[in-house]
Amino acid sequence: MSEQLKEVISPERVRKRIREMGREISGHYDGEPVLAVCVLKGAYFFFADLVRSLSLDMELDFVRLASYGQGTSSGGIKFSKDLEIPIQGRHVLLVEDIVDTGRSIDFLRRTLAGRDPKSLMLAVLVDKRERREIEVKVDFPGFTLEKGFLVGCGMDFAEKYRGLSGIYEIIGP
Repeated sequence: MSEQLKEVISPERVRKRIREMGREISGHYDGEPVLAVCVLKGAYFFFADLVRSLSLDMELDFVRLASYGQGTSSGGIKFSKDLEIPIQGRHVLLVEDIVDTGRSIDFLRRTLAGRDPKSLMLAVLVDKRERREIEVKVDFPGFTLEKGFLVGCGMDFAEKYRGLSGIYEIIGP
């Protein structure tokens, strides 16, 4: 059975906002070198668009997190792919597709903060508030939305819809 999708944010608005975020982030770092870190898999599309909009001296790296235990909400979180580049004394920009419950990005931020970066900032395409369990500071939010099961721009449902250029809500079968 195929899901029905409702457009929440058009591809044009997404592209425009990512360009704006690129200017904001570039201005914040003001020429300082940055390590941009993509949280796989979801942030990949947003990450690619965002780093192309940055006017910074930067390196790129990737992390991937996995939940373990009794499902995603009650289990723990671990790295299934850790950083390859040391971050001590460096400006680090984490790039994530969506902050939902806040659990995984909180784990990632706390873990990376323990590695003594010069700064640790978070850029997120969608800051979704409805299921938030842990308060998370999003330094560079793309869009703030209250609710919805969202897909597109890297966000998926059973590995489908990641490649959509806009942001859509699944509204039913």
